[in-house]
Amino acid sequence: MSETLKGHLERIVYFNEHNHYTVAKLKVRGNPDLVTVVGQLAGIAPGQVLKLSGAWETHPKYGQQFKATGYNVSLPAQIHGIEKYLGSGLIKGIRSEMAKRLVDRFGEKTLEIIERSPNKLLGVEGIGEKRLQMILRAWEDQRDIRDVMIFLQGHGVSTGYSAKIFKQYGQNAIRVVQENPYRLASDIFGIGFLIADRIAEKVGIARNAVIRAEAGILHVLEKMSDEGHVFVPYDELLDRAAALLEIDRTALETAVRNLAASGRIVLEDFRVDDNTSEVMTAVYLKAFHAAEVGLANRLKALLSVPTKGPGMDIRRIEKLVLHRLAIMLSKEQWVGLQTALSQKVSIITGGPGTGKTTLVKAILAVFEAARKQVLLCAPTGRAAKRLSEITGHEAKTIHRLLAYNFKSGGFQKNEKAPLDADVVIVDETSMVDTFLMYHLVKAVPMTAVLILVGDVYQLPSVGPGNVLRDMIDSEQVPVVFLKEIFRQARESLIIVNAHRINQGFPPTIPNSNRDTVQDFYFIQQEDPEKVLSTILELCCERIPDRFKLDPLSDIQVLSPMHKGIVGTMNLNRVLQQALNPSDDTIERIGRTFKRGDKVMQIRNNYAKDVFNGDIGTISQIDRDMQRITVKYEGRAVDYQFVDLDELVLAYAVSVHKSQGSEYGAVILPVMTQHFILLQRNLIYTGVTRAKELVVLIGTKQALAIALRNDRPQKRMTRLCHRMQ
Repeated sequence: MSETLKGHLERIVYFNEHNHYTVAKLKVRGNPDLVTVVGQLAGIAPGQVLKLSGAWETHPKYGQQFKATGYNVSLPAQIHGIEKYLGSGLIKGIRSEMAKRLVDRFGEKTLEIIERSPNKLLGVEGIGEKRLQMILRAWEDQRDIRDVMIFLQGHGVSTGYSAKIFKQYGQNAIRVVQENPYRLASDIFGIGFLIADRIAEKVGIARNAVIRAEAGILHVLEKMSDEGHVFVPYDELLDRAAALLEIDRTALETAVRNLAASGRIVLEDFRVDDNTSEVMTAVYLKAFHAAEVGLANRLKALLSVPTKGPGMDIRRIEKLVLHRLAIMLSKEQWVGLQTALSQKVSIITGGPGTGKTTLVKAILAVFEAARKQVLLCAPTGRAAKRLSEITGHEAKTIHRLLAYNFKSGGFQKNEKAPLDADVVIVDETSMVDTFLMYHLVKAVPMTAVLILVGDVYQLPSVGPGNVLRDMIDSEQVPVVFLKEIFRQARESLIIVNAHRINQGFPPTIPNSNRDTVQDFYFIQQEDPEKVLSTILELCCERIPDRFKLDPLSDIQVLSPMHKGIVGTMNLNRVLQQALNPSDDTIERIGRTFKRGDKVMQIRNNYAKDVFNGDIGTISQIDRDMQRITVKYEGRAVDYQFVDLDELVLAYAVSVHKSQGSEYGAVILPVMTQHFILLQRNLIYTGVTRAKELVVLIGTKQALAIALRNDRPQKRMTRLCHRMQ
């Protein structure tokens, strides 16, 4: 039998941002103790009055609690709730201390005073004209969105997302949500299909409605692109969508036809291989189809144009390189140099220690001596910075090189406004996805030379596609493989073992000697809890003490997975507690951030000029202005509290997200619990991120599984075939 419970929300003990499961403490009239409430309670904040429906239950560990199955929220009417509500951070200019002063002065009429007689606030200590105007603007915003917030919260939308929805649609928010809640998933970062689908159910959209089927199809395509696929086979798409939506294929087939007719997706038939007549239908999101087709066509166009080269004979080039670099190139490097100088488009690839950097320096020296305009770029800020340091020339991120205009929503550099360059050199090309490579190649002048440098053995890009591998496999672009490990590099076990791992051999682990400092260690440990405690000890004590490396700036924990005891989520939680004692904290959407935290941007934000994978440090938390400041390579970037879903803690990051970065020390757990993701190129990529120290911790069985798995998940792309 359903019961009702009403009270003031005192605090939120736990909140799961994925399913909105909440544990909260409620102050109920007549009960001296706080009541524990559990359930899916999106959009609640301390100080609010909750009216819940549900039932009492006894938890075997936590005792009696109220399990809510429904609820509604109202603004507080009593002093205690008003103070909690105003001090929760919803109103800019009012912090907890100011909230107390206000209720001390105006009591239960505080909210009414703010609404109807705001000038009376000037009589409260700390409120001048400037702060009053700040409060009134914030209160006006809150008043405007209150109806929207109450409506959205009633449909399972959290406070943070409600604010984003209002920001996106304004007073039209309720109409948009009622007519097509699936727009939220495509228009607003952080609101995915599953949240939109729950809202759709609550506003009465039928399960087999065409609008739901279309949204489900688009969601599966986007989900598959997150896994690296550029397209999805038609039958697989329908199977996945049917399992997700639990509707029959007829409605889905109609949805696919509608989406294709409206131009949101593209269907393309092709033969599975040259030896069969079997035809597959590929389904693309429109932007990815345009990018893949455009990239292939532009590369073929570039390759068709003859190149003039630097206009120097071989002897002069030899003397120039020897003079500028004071070294003799190896035979492999010499072939690479000649290829880069003579070909319109070329690829230079190879593992660590094989001289890619030296070869890039030689290429630069020759083209500059020939007075050619050379541009250097890389996919990430860290990779671009490292390229600048090793070459002594300015290097930019690809996004900055192409001059993205966030107002118009496009790159300013393109085929109509090409880059001012004779030569474009791209480093860490394995990280570049189909979409970004398309826009880069579009902006390369037809008269210019394009040189792509990268390690094809690393993990492919986080974004969709496998561009470097596909270009190599097409056999249409000249490729130089550097395989010889130079003598100095052979002295590093990191480099030696990276090549052993790439070849499927176990790393060489020398006998442990406390008096000998090594650069590669393997710690055998099967118990995940002990692996976790060992990682903490390594970060906090052993590595800083022995190697004099800073736990925050020099040591990076990498993990194959996000979940689990040694997944990035739990690692970040415990490392934050261990490495950051600050009590200056803010909690939003289930994440706790502290001043001094190491954080990572998880989406491209062109307005802020920060990109997916950029790592910075929280330097300030300003509750009055409801913002935090993050420093990236010395540059300060502000985030409103409502935008904090763009950030995650970065004490531990996935191996994928580490691409393009270098760290003093890398700690990488290798556990059988991760076996689904244990791949040779994942271990190889993690190891090659380290400059001074690698520590693998886990089991040799798990490492052996990874070394044997040299067949990572195939990405659905057609770039190779299009180039052929």
